[in-house]
Amino acid sequence: MSDGRAFFDTNVLLYMYSTAEPEKQLKARELYREFANTNRILLSTQVVQEFFVVAMRKLRLPRQQVVELTESFLNLSVVTIDATHIRYAVDLEGRYQISFWDALILAAAESADVEVLYSEDLNDGQRYGGVLVRNPFLN
Repeated sequence: MSDGRAFFDTNVLLYMYSTAEPEKQLKARELYREFANTNRILLSTQVVQEFFVVAMRKLRLPRQQVVELTESFLNLSVVTIDATHIRYAVDLEGRYQISFWDALILAAAESADVEVLYSEDLNDGQRYGGVLVRNPFLN
């Protein structure tokens, strides 16, 4: 399987910059540092795009900061979403009765051959195909 790499969902990245929940912010930052500093983090183009939009619209971070963060995320290992991912996400959405967007995250994670997906949007501890979901914000 993977060499200890993990896929991060958008919500983990967003919590790093949201001041609404300080405990989640701290946990997200620690987790990100752990994986980014050892080049074991993967994102997808979907995750980066979602981060940009939500950081601008909901978090209302300064545009320049969001641009710089987006660029830094694009310098990590990034799965480019293509037609194969979309087709597989359609299958996953039906099979697991999850949102298409969550299914697309799973499709990207599985295509990158990672074992763990960090997200609070799916069931913690559930394995979706070859990907185990972990909610880093549960105690």
